[in-house]
Amino acid sequence: MVDLLRFRRRLHRHRLGHRRDSEGLRAQGGGEPVSSVLFDVPGPKARRRHRIYTVAFCLLLLGIAFVIVQRFRSEGVLTSEVGNGVFQNSNVSYLLGGLGATVTAAALAIVCSVVFGAVFAAGRLSDHRILRLPSLAVIEFFRAVPLVLLIILVANLAKDSIGLRSCLVVGLTLYNGSVLAEVYRAGIHAVPKGQSEAAYAMGMRKTQVMTIILMPQAVRFMLPTIISQCVIVLKDTSLGFIIGYEELVRRSRQVAQFVPDGTILTYATIAIVFIAINYSLSKLAQYLEHRLRQSAAGKPSESEALSVDAGA
Repeated sequence: MVDLLRFRRRLHRHRLGHRRDSEGLRAQGGGEPVSSVLFDVPGPKARRRHRIYTVAFCLLLLGIAFVIVQRFRSEGVLTSEVGNGVFQNSNVSYLLGGLGATVTAAALAIVCSVVFGAVFAAGRLSDHRILRLPSLAVIEFFRAVPLVLLIILVANLAKDSIGLRSCLVVGLTLYNGSVLAEVYRAGIHAVPKGQSEAAYAMGMRKTQVMTIILMPQAVRFMLPTIISQCVIVLKDTSLGFIIGYEELVRRSRQVAQFVPDGTILTYATIAIVFIAINYSLSKLAQYLEHRLRQSAAGKPSESEALSVDAGA
């Protein structure tokens, strides 16, 4: 007893502020507090220190950008003459046409990839081996083959019959659709088994369980990954220049060749365009995820109602 009392005196007491934060997080999310699982909630000093680090890092980036710009200007790469040559009306119209071709190919590839992934994910999750094994073979094959080889292969086989844009879209669909099929499968498996068991207990068929119970919940898990894959599809459209498709990167390369010292400025402009589009897609994903969380928190899901009915 004496030893236990001596060791007890050495134990650190809980800080009231930290305990209060943990209880607040538990009340909001339920279950274990987030701070005990991931990290401690930063206090006033830590937040002030993080702001200082952020400002210092931003100033460092601005300094590096200033040095790079001055270096390019001293070498005659970023001058008014080069800017006037790159951004003259004919070149801007030419680049905008390439941007339209890029966005069109990316949109078609994204839609086809989403549908392709959904179909083969359903086959991958089927109880029938005649559907499951071929779907698994297709998914694993096209995930393993490099995307460049797929695009070149499709172009060599069907370039004259379907056109360059369709060849690019087919190659992007085969690869990214296979990746999305695995994303769908992982998202559906992330839903607790109790949801499907309760639905089966209510007499629902597997198709109803998949479309009514599992998919609406799995979308919340899959949405960030799906948007990230859509961003990858948009960037992968730049591989169209390999088969001669007139997309943005190919046209920017042609503009850079005809403008003296215009390579750096042209490619920097194209990089900014891609960054802006990808950032917009990322913000769209955050907005959709926030709306889904609000709708899920505002009303009980149909699967939860089924679980309650099955328990009753």
